[in-house]
Parts: sequence; C-alpha cells; structure tokens
Amino acid sequence: MSRKEPDVRVPRLVGLMAVDARETARAQGLLLGAPDRPGFHLAVVDHVVRQYPRAGAEVPRESMAYVWFDFGSGEGGGGVREPRLPRPPRGGLQREPDESGDDPYPVLSPAGAISPA
Repeated sequence: MSRKEPDVRVPRLVGLMAVDARETARAQGLLLGAPDRPGFHLAVVDHVVRQYPRAGAEVPRESMAYVWFDFGSGEGGGGVREPRLPRPPRGGLQREPDESGDDPYPVLSPAGAISPA
C-alpha cells in the first residue's frame, strides 16, 4: 500500500509581498515558484499580482504553486488610481491672447530684430 500525502488548500497569495508569499506557501506545505522572477528567492517587497493554482484549490502536499509579480500583456496594470487634486486644467495648454495688432508669430532677423513676416 502506498503512503498518500494529505491534500492541502492553496492559500491566497495575491496581494502579498514576495517574502510573505514564500512563508505562507511553506507553512501550508507548498513549494513556490515565480516564472517572471529568476531571482525569486531574493525578492522581498514585490507584490504578487496573480497565482496558479487559484486560492482554495486542493493540491497534494509539496506541490508547486506559481506566482507572478508583473501583469501580462493586456491584463491590467492600469497605474495609480488615486484622485489628483486639484484637477488638471481642461483643454491642454492655453495661450494668452495677444494684444490687438501684434503679429502672433514674429520673424526674427539674423541680427535679432523683429520684422513683419
């Protein structure tokens, strides 16, 4: 009769820092790998953005779970979502109106004097 290791539930690793994800997985009896981080064992403060298998899945003890720290192409990464106050002005840069009669685009002569175009 073969000895079967009991199944464990995969913990939620998304949102954890690398160091915490490694410790959480180890405490559950799982091995942890990161395909997008060759030096994963050195990573500390990077945050997990996705994982496989998903949280709550039952897997054999000492199975490999995978985490990623970067979004793949087309997966999000929408940037900072905090409100910007005061809001930037609408319509881009605005030019101050010229005084009547002024040429808005004067031409400079080689000597630096302004001449009409």
